[in-house]
Amino acid sequence: MKTMQFVIFIAIVLLVYGLVNYYIFARGLQAMPQGTSARIWYITGFWMLAACFVAARFLERSMPCTFTEVITWIGSLWLGAMLFLFLSVALIDIFRIVNHFFHIFPASFYTDYSHTKLVVFFIVVGFTSIQLFAGYLNARMPRVVKMDIHISKPLGGMQPLRVVMASDIHLGTIIGKRKADQLVSMINRQKPDIILLAGDVVDEDIAPVIRKDIGASLIKLSAPLGVYGITGNHEYIGGAEKAVKYLQEHNIKYLRDTFVLVDNRFILAGRDDKDKERFTGKPRKTLEEVMNGVDPSYPVILMDHQPFNLENVAKLGVDLQVSGHTHHGQIWPFNYITKAIYTLSWGYKKIGNTQFYVSCGFGTWGPPIRLGNRPEIVVFDIYSDSR
Repeated sequence: MKTMQFVIFIAIVLLVYGLVNYYIFARGLQAMPQGTSARIWYITGFWMLAACFVAARFLERSMPCTFTEVITWIGSLWLGAMLFLFLSVALIDIFRIVNHFFHIFPASFYTDYSHTKLVVFFIVVGFTSIQLFAGYLNARMPRVVKMDIHISKPLGGMQPLRVVMASDIHLGTIIGKRKADQLVSMINRQKPDIILLAGDVVDEDIAPVIRKDIGASLIKLSAPLGVYGITGNHEYIGGAEKAVKYLQEHNIKYLRDTFVLVDNRFILAGRDDKDKERFTGKPRKTLEEVMNGVDPSYPVILMDHQPFNLENVAKLGVDLQVSGHTHHGQIWPFNYITKAIYTLSWGYKKIGNTQFYVSCGFGTWGPPIRLGNRPEIVVFDIYSDSR
């Protein structure tokens, strides 16, 4: 049954991908002069680019090598280009429909219509190229977000407790060793007491991470109270057990529907990802089961990759929950979709006595670009207001 569901899912994705590409292709082809070599180059080039993303999804696991990396990069960039091209072409078609009824275009627009179409074509390609370049640069410039968190329970020890959190790193072919080194350097410079990795550390398959020896970077993460992680949906897509085993071998302690008392000061709980059941057929524990046995007199920090059911969390004595997953859409206008789906798509919110932070993430998925938000790590300085 699960195999059939997977096949149907892949078939739907490929159908949508193919239809969107054909729509863009057909509109672009209208700008190519008949009987010219430009038309042939356009047809060949377009479908080669469109095929790269699909090919990369299959080659990444079956044939890991430099060639596959190049195809993956081209395919990932094309996925971003496809979005901007689709939005541009759709907007042009809307104007064409409006013009059909209200004649908003000047007569000069049609004087040399072939030339006009070619000019519009290059404007769209130029706009797309600028967006890709800007988004790529933005994705390479992560920032440090600092927040003061006040809780009512006694915390003990030196204050503030400095917690550094990163989520959605997506280590693999696109986010490689250089990016991992940047992450480690950024985190260590904050001098954290404890480091939390809130899911999607790995971008699906662990093989590129092992091949690039990215673990050699991660093992340099330094905090006196340790480095803790939880699974995200992408660990399950690629095989969570292999990913967790590798990351644990590199000094990241994984909390999988369990909790620990850290330094006799606070409780740290971590949930397996919500998609565990979808990929393994085994449900994760309920939050009530995870919290069973927690001493409520201690401050409680919870890691849960996908920020669902926040109101339920607020009822169970959690002081701070950190999450990721949403990327806040990663590329405009998808942030409007994540805002509609999640109570909190990005940033800070307090519900009752529970404080929540959803990170937009450090890495990228799919296109190696970000528009509408910058990648981040988050530094929490936690203070106790209890006297």
